[in-house]
Amino acid sequence: MATQLARVMRKNMTDAERRLWYRLRDRRLGEWKFRRQHPVGPYIVDFICIEKKVVIEVDGGQHGEYEEADRQRTAFLTEQGYRVMRFWNHEVLQETDAVMDTIFGSLEDLPPPPGPLPQPGREGVKS
Repeated sequence: MATQLARVMRKNMTDAERRLWYRLRDRRLGEWKFRRQHPVGPYIVDFICIEKKVVIEVDGGQHGEYEEADRQRTAFLTEQGYRVMRFWNHEVLQETDAVMDTIFGSLEDLPPPPGPLPQPGREGVKS
């Protein structure tokens, strides 16, 4: 279900999402791979860099009405180990270079996420 909704959302991106996607796609920003409208748990995030565990959300005016839902969404994503960055549509459309600089700077500053923990019963791990 989430996969189908994500597919529909990819086809109906806002102008701001489209502009940001143009700058993020094909590893255009620091060679990091981004995905758009990607399911994470019960949510579909606008953009995600799985390698750096960064989620980018582009919010329109309607998000002012859903502040509590956004807080819950951010809390869930943070609990999953993601760093959430939010930008308003008008920021992306009017200050694209500044938004990209902010994203790039945060990706450069983040250490790589820790690798998966060894599983009990595997080589070198005692149960």
